[in-house]
Amino acid sequence: MGPPSRQSCTEIAQELGIHVITLYKWRKAWRLQGEVVPATQKDPEGWGSSDKFTVVLETAGLNATELGAYCRERGLFPEQVDRWRQAAQDANAQPLLTMSDQKDLLGLPRFGGQVSGLHG
Repeated sequence: MGPPSRQSCTEIAQELGIHVITLYKWRKAWRLQGEVVPATQKDPEGWGSSDKFTVVLETAGLNATELGAYCRERGLFPEQVDRWRQAAQDANAQPLLTMSDQKDLLGLPRFGGQVSGLHG
């Protein structure tokens, strides 16, 4: 489930002799508590955006030494966390385009809110 081995729930359940459903329940409880427990065996670059954002939030106030320790515990690299932090900041930095802006970019004429040639 987590670093460093990234075993699947099935593999861990077999190894520990417990039912796999028990592991899924534990994982869900940990995630609800804010723990970073990825839903897949993928390496951290393949994690979902919510897992990456959780890491960004957890590391926001850490100095370089603390960040290094955090990353070692979770099988991450500080550079990954920096990229994820930048991606989170960039996601909110770009303004959304209005419908009018989108039409301008596409070069579509605007006639009373309708695009010409689309009505029968």
